[in-house]
Amino acid sequence: MKNSKIDPLIFWPSLLIILSMCITSIIWPDATGNTVNSVMTWIVDNFGWAYLVVGLAMAALLFWLAMGRYGRVKFGGPTEKPEFSTFTWISMLFCAGIGSSLVYWSIIEPIYYMQTPPFGLTPGSHDAAEWAATYGAFHWGITCWSWYTIATIPIAYSYYVRKETRLTLSMASKSVLGKHVNGPIGKAMDVAVMFGIIGGVGTSLGLGTPMIAACIGRIFHIPQSFWLNIVILVIWSVIFGTSVCLGLKKGIARLSDLNIGLALALALFVLVAGPTAFILNTFTNSLSLMFDNYFRMSLWTDPIAKSGFPQSWTIFYWAWAVGYSPMMGLFVARISRGRTIRELIMGMCIWGPLGCWIYFAVFGCYSLNIELYGAQSMTALMAEQGAAQAIVTILESLPFGTYLLPLFVVLMFVFLATTLDSSAYILASVSTKELHSEEEPARWNRLLWAIILALMAVMMFSIGGLKVIQASSIVLAFPLMFALLVMVWSFMKSIKEDYGELLAPPLLQRVEYENGEKKELPVSIKKIAA
Repeated sequence: MKNSKIDPLIFWPSLLIILSMCITSIIWPDATGNTVNSVMTWIVDNFGWAYLVVGLAMAALLFWLAMGRYGRVKFGGPTEKPEFSTFTWISMLFCAGIGSSLVYWSIIEPIYYMQTPPFGLTPGSHDAAEWAATYGAFHWGITCWSWYTIATIPIAYSYYVRKETRLTLSMASKSVLGKHVNGPIGKAMDVAVMFGIIGGVGTSLGLGTPMIAACIGRIFHIPQSFWLNIVILVIWSVIFGTSVCLGLKKGIARLSDLNIGLALALALFVLVAGPTAFILNTFTNSLSLMFDNYFRMSLWTDPIAKSGFPQSWTIFYWAWAVGYSPMMGLFVARISRGRTIRELIMGMCIWGPLGCWIYFAVFGCYSLNIELYGAQSMTALMAEQGAAQAIVTILESLPFGTYLLPLFVVLMFVFLATTLDSSAYILASVSTKELHSEEEPARWNRLLWAIILALMAVMMFSIGGLKVIQASSIVLAFPLMFALLVMVWSFMKSIKEDYGELLAPPLLQRVEYENGEKKELPVSIKKIAA
């Protein structure tokens, strides 16, 4: 069943403002880039510490929820069964949250860290190399996925336990917002969500498209150009447009399963064909460094030396995760009916980081091996030709590297298509007035937001540069951090109202909801709850 009624107070403001931003950025790219950088500098200088503190606090809260009695609460009725198999469920949440960005950064991020290492280390040194392997795993690990998870739980609880009919962050904050959930405050929160999702996904597109363009250029001997990037975006649009038309189960689910299969096959090939012992030894060492220094890395702001490392990387990543978190929260909530809070936390905070660590172990350590012991310096190549060309060179250095590039291009197309597909689905869901758990947003609505995401990528190409892309992510995500805090507050208030304090007897299904309103329970259930 499809629902086509849009919410005009969310749909039209979001659409008009985002289109205005894209057009302005394409016409005046330099002015837009300068403005974004200025706003980003103000946010980082005054609130950079907040990203670090709140991120660590959210990870601690999730551990407490998973280990406590609330972990047994199920999204849905007591007998509700999961809608998707565990493998498909994990594939969908992983592909939605990572996309092609993982492939891009797992290869090139350690090289950046070698150039500008943390803690005042000498660039290019052996210590710098060890921390280069470590920081990749840290930035794509537990805290990053904690941002995604902390957004998912309140939304899933609101949608499947309290039976609200709108899949939005404002509705997940109903216990705090009260009557304001349908007023200007609630609508402003949902419009901010639209911006955060588009900013986060636009960042992925802005980074992933040049990398694919470099691979295609090498395969077909085509020079790099703005128009090659546009052609790639058109191909992407066809892929995820087709998936959107097929829907959630036939489109996104199947695309995600295919994606995971290709990703694991490629990682296994590189592990076997590359310096296997170096990869395994280096990554084992990096996990030791990460867990031993987890709190230091989580809260390091470098206020005295002011190297800018935590601002350029850790704060950027947490802001990027915050920007992605509404999309992840809304999408993973939608596919998690029948699962418990504990299952959700374990699935996202264990399988999510583990998948990222596999890629950083294999590709990150392989690129470090080339930088340290190879015939060509990747640092010098990046300075001369850019990160995308360095990635192509790293891939071509593998056995059968020439034949590997086409497979890599296919993987990249499918990887980002799943992220864009999920994002378009959620943008359409947020801008839909009412959406029951069995319904999907209108097809035209999903296709429209897919086109908007492609336009955002064009904007990223226009304003250009890694620094500007990072700055855009931080700026667009900033308001969402406060929205997430309100959601968490609302969730804790709701679950205590429904299930009591943790010191109460073991949890039972004590309440039922219909359209967001409490229902009277049968007498037998009342006696059990008492």
